[in-house]
Amino acid sequence: MKNEITLQTRREFLRTTMLGSALSWTVPAFLASTFDALQSEAADSATQIITGKDSTILVVLQMAGGNDGLNTVVPFADDNYHRARPKLGLSEQQVLSLNGETGFHGAMTGFKSLYDSGNLAVVQGVGYPNPNRSHFRSTEIWQTASDSDKVEKYGWLGRYFDNACSGADPMVGVTIGNQTPEAFFAKAPKGICFNNPQNYRFISNNHPRPGQTDMTEAAYEKMNAVDTSAPAADENSGGTIGSLAAGMPMQGGSVTDFIERTALDAQVSSDKVREIAARVQSQATYPASQLGNSLKLVAKLIGGGLPTRIFYVSQGGYDTHTNQIATQQRLLKELGDSVQAFVEDMKAQGNLQRVLVMTFSEFGRRVAENANGGTDHGAAAPMFIVGNKVKAGLLGRYPSLATQDLHQGDIKYTVDFRNVYASVLENWLKTKSAPILGRQFEPLQLV
Repeated sequence: MKNEITLQTRREFLRTTMLGSALSWTVPAFLASTFDALQSEAADSATQIITGKDSTILVVLQMAGGNDGLNTVVPFADDNYHRARPKLGLSEQQVLSLNGETGFHGAMTGFKSLYDSGNLAVVQGVGYPNPNRSHFRSTEIWQTASDSDKVEKYGWLGRYFDNACSGADPMVGVTIGNQTPEAFFAKAPKGICFNNPQNYRFISNNHPRPGQTDMTEAAYEKMNAVDTSAPAADENSGGTIGSLAAGMPMQGGSVTDFIERTALDAQVSSDKVREIAARVQSQATYPASQLGNSLKLVAKLIGGGLPTRIFYVSQGGYDTHTNQIATQQRLLKELGDSVQAFVEDMKAQGNLQRVLVMTFSEFGRRVAENANGGTDHGAAAPMFIVGNKVKAGLLGRYPSLATQDLHQGDIKYTVDFRNVYASVLENWLKTKSAPILGRQFEPLQLV
């Protein structure tokens, strides 16, 4: 009897969570009924796992386009570096030194602050065997955790949902962007794809007088203000490279796909959404950029109690074949400042101990600069892990840049990215990694 009461209480709790109230917008009936179907399916499951309301949360940040790791974590004391990059190479005065030999790009003051406070780990030389230099194929490899000579149907996070999230709330995974990343592809699709709220019109029930601005809509406009003074992306700068969701969009007409296709057309009216927007105030100043807006929204959703375990955001523009200096400087400053603001927000909410941020890019760049003031597609690069429980500092060894130690002009990887995934799965999300990654990879000591 006690178990029956507990289960019923849990089901009733699910029906009154954010999914059942704050997200029960006044929307067209077909969309509302779709949410009801999703909610009932989860609530009626006999097995309910812990959610993002109860336990740890992972935020995956994709640096799309292939970030140049050498000018991100800079080996400024290495003569091989300066010989390979007579124009692009950064001097000791242009970096934020970490140990007298390597340092962050000078624009990464946000990351340097997190590093100094013990909230950031740098995993050096991350890649995989037989690297692929195609944006789409390499992104697919990272998102599915496959070997380079195999094609996987499902994403590594999708397999996490299948293996560890049976009966979970439908919004166990949330991606902020235009389409579901391949990492979320699963046998039993879970997760919702939200575009940034600037693409929606929020209308309150208190109609403004002529000439007045609706306060709800104004709040969302302010939250998503973008720096329009920033220069437009050069088509060769990498700015046209977006999140690069690899492969074809998920087929099959699932309920989540249906929501994704129709949600942009919804005219939303909800006192509950307004209540959340008013209750969960940002406690940090975010950059006026897409990434800043995305992380601000994630912070609000976490603070509002959304039951999400995995959030996915992306920052494009790293395909720097030409004019790399200015482009990468802007992107890395945006990255560091956005993540630092997010950490400050989580700390102010009291949620930082529950949140881990992990970055990845599909590949690094070649060691040698090219003739166009940029760099071409390469292989290994650093990953960044952020949180207040990370083993902060430089992890692993910096790959050798000596000519004889390179592979066709590329850095050789020293850490397989799936070792990082294994650590996140086992030590942070508390689930076995082998069924998700296909075989056992030794977890790194990241947290």
